[in-house]
Amino acid sequence: MESSQSTLILTQDELKKIAAYKAVEFVESDTVLGLGTGSTACYAVARIGELLQQGKLKNIVGIPTSKKTHEQAVSVGIPLSDLDNYPVLDLAIDGADEVDPDLNLVKGRGGCLLREKMVEGASKKFVVIVDETKLVKHLGGSGLAMPVEVVPFCWKYTLERLQKMFVHAGCVAKLRIISENGEPFVTDNGNYIIDLYLEKEIGDLRVASDEILRLAGVAEHGICLDMATTLIVAGELGVTIKNK
Repeated sequence: MESSQSTLILTQDELKKIAAYKAVEFVESDTVLGLGTGSTACYAVARIGELLQQGKLKNIVGIPTSKKTHEQAVSVGIPLSDLDNYPVLDLAIDGADEVDPDLNLVKGRGGCLLREKMVEGASKKFVVIVDETKLVKHLGGSGLAMPVEVVPFCWKYTLERLQKMFVHAGCVAKLRIISENGEPFVTDNGNYIIDLYLEKEIGDLRVASDEILRLAGVAEHGICLDMATTLIVAGELGVTIKNK
């Protein structure tokens, strides 16, 4: 009896795949798609490639949000372009690191936040796919990083200003390092990432977003407000869909 019960418990990867496949059901032929980056979006890109090969989808143009996604999309046969040629997208599919009850997001723990926000901000619809571990009461609530992409020039100065800006939330700011060699992580745009770790709520998200972006040296941050139109959550009890 015990063994049959244990087989029902899905791994986090299986939940991500379920959410991703559900999101791909929103994809129609003759559309321009934003292709997200990360472990969950990876399943969606693979599935779109599969459906193209089977002839179930046709005339898809993908706009990738990273070099990694670009390579994966090419490998599964998705035709690609960019925002210069397609400034308005029909749909984007991507994961998120945190989702609050109002469908605000934290993105960028994979380091692709700038391109993700450009592509997903240009999309008429943005479907966010997560497993239930990504749901939080407030952004920063997981205790994990809230990423900020910064130019390498005088990054310590920018880090200190960011930490000071959110001292009320117990903020600790750290430069993202590649653990193998101790070198800074470098984004597809040649920038660094400063990760903000928060003990308490950051406060008004719009104010926080604007304050971060006003800092010279900041390229973009991972707080995404009013971007998601649909949230797909895979959990032990099944898939739930929430529309904005």
